[in-house]
Amino acid sequence: MEVILKEDILTLGYKDEVVNVKKGYARNYLIPQGKAVIASESAKKVLAENQRQRAHKLAQIKADAEALAARMEGVNLTIGAKTSSTGTIFGSVTTIQIAEALKEKGFEVDRKLILIKDQVKEVGAYNAVVKLHKEVLVEVPFEVVAE
Repeated sequence: MEVILKEDILTLGYKDEVVNVKKGYARNYLIPQGKAVIASESAKKVLAENQRQRAHKLAQIKADAEALAARMEGVNLTIGAKTSSTGTIFGSVTTIQIAEALKEKGFEVDRKLILIKDQVKEVGAYNAVVKLHKEVLVEVPFEVVAE
């Protein structure tokens, strides 16, 4: 079943994309939650017209994301965590701590846009990916040190 997404869904697609999903997923979750609408011919025409009108605004948003990505390229973060004598962290480092460290450096990034590839359970160097736009990704290295 084809649906038009009304918002970004991480595992499915981006806002205003036409995607194929199973009927039950669309009828029982996406449509009732207001996350998608059925992709009828008239809905596709309205979507095309809206995208045409918003093309300039979207280009500006992408340019802003690219400018922020260029500023974030050289950023190295250091995150302190309580550790045991062997270097194992009590708990783990999450996207919340990375977002706070970026905020201290002057970058306002939502924690939901940050992705950590590996679980951070030990002291060491890691990488996080910040998704500023659907086409603009920035890899931010961070180091976890003992407090």
